[in-house]
Amino acid sequence: MQTPFVLPGDSLGPTSKFRPGTGTHQHASHLYASLLGPISRSSTPATAAPPPPAQASSTSASKTPSLPALSIARPSPSDAGPGYVFGRSSTTTLPEVNSVVLGRVVRLRQREAVLEIRVVGEEVLGVGGVQGVVRAQDVRAMEKDRVKVGEMFRVGDVVRGVVISLGDQSSYYLSTARNDLGVIMATSEQGNAMYPISWREFKDPVTGSTEIRKVANPV
Repeated sequence: MQTPFVLPGDSLGPTSKFRPGTGTHQHASHLYASLLGPISRSSTPATAAPPPPAQASSTSASKTPSLPALSIARPSPSDAGPGYVFGRSSTTTLPEVNSVVLGRVVRLRQREAVLEIRVVGEEVLGVGGVQGVVRAQDVRAMEKDRVKVGEMFRVGDVVRGVVISLGDQSSYYLSTARNDLGVIMATSEQGNAMYPISWREFKDPVTGSTEIRKVANPV
């Protein structure tokens, strides 16, 4: 049986059933993936450390059931060569029209955002990935003429998109116009991981400030 594969931002389960492990984070009583990779569940629930003798009597009555941990493992450097795919043989995978891809914004231009595509479907590409471009007219379905690419995306954002054209020899053309497409992970100007609060805003949990993005709804 193949290990389930998750992408950053995927919902993993409620904190009432699982506790966060490596590569996950908690928000609003739910666990989410922070990394892309295979997810594992600890076979033995963690046990709480025994309380100091002076507190033993007062804490013994407040024991809570221990929960299994969910963790996401990074690929090892030896596995991360070109064409590496979790749980599959090393074959080169390239996007096709209608492929859902995951990439990181590496450059912003006035009318387009350039992404390094790292995941095609559930297959992880090798180091370097391939290049994708989201043009201003493909960012959203409404008010296309008012799109400012520099507000919709920032360098470093992780974006979920769909391939709409094979483009030219150097780039694939992507769209984020569907509700489930757009930015799934973003870092604030202060360097803190943010969470989405609406279809157009992320919030910094440390400073409380918000930043505009083209936000992907949870899937």
